[in-house]
Amino acid sequence: MAVTRAPDSPAPVAIVGGSGALGSALALRLAIAGVPILLGSRDEGRAAEAAARLAARLPEGAPSPSPGGNAEVVAGAEVILLCVPFRSHSETFTNLRDHLRAGQLLIDATVPLAAAISGKATRTIGVWQGSAAQQALEMAPDGVRVVSALHTVSAKTLADTSAPLAEDVLVCGDRKADKREAAGLLQRIDGLRVVDAGPLEQSRIVEQLTATLIGINVRYRTHAGIRITGLPDDLWPTPSEPSPTSKEPR
Repeated sequence: MAVTRAPDSPAPVAIVGGSGALGSALALRLAIAGVPILLGSRDEGRAAEAAARLAARLPEGAPSPSPGGNAEVVAGAEVILLCVPFRSHSETFTNLRDHLRAGQLLIDATVPLAAAISGKATRTIGVWQGSAAQQALEMAPDGVRVVSALHTVSAKTLADTSAPLAEDVLVCGDRKADKREAAGLLQRIDGLRVVDAGPLEQSRIVEQLTATLIGINVRYRTHAGIRITGLPDDLWPTPSEPSPTSKEPR
């Protein structure tokens, strides 16, 4: 799937699971920020319907999402947002394995909620690899760069463009450069601040915050997010030139 864009405009971003609540809300916010969106779904018809609904909500000048099957949109982007429920996580990677390629950045927002096995959404289930993000890294082809993010951001909050955002996104990954790239994209959404939460193995902790927030939201009938205090103003400073023997911190 090719998307024509001006030389100075952002590169297109693929959203796998783009017809779902989180995927469509992210597509809306990113499109408002001027990011071309390739909106994917297992069902191309559902992708087209979701893209049409989103296009009707976009302000003049914002790029309308381009719908397609998950495999099609993944092939047309260098950055992929994975927004599927955990019950579809493994199957999605099986179906996309021949379409993902080395060098792509995959931002996984999946949470292993117990709802995937008819349990409570306020609980998580164990993942053999440690977390959904670590499962993604294991199942993705070699060279696909995996980070996790967006576990604590409510889809309903993102979808309500009349309400200002003021919350943090915790990003986990094994390379600082990959996390910085993900932050550069997600911080295009006004009101989101991306915080480096450490290596990918920390995803097992961050993913569980979703279940905690769901419980809080049920009790207080809201859509709470999180905000980390005491941080410096510049969370993503331009990296200095490394010495030949230095290692980039994770």
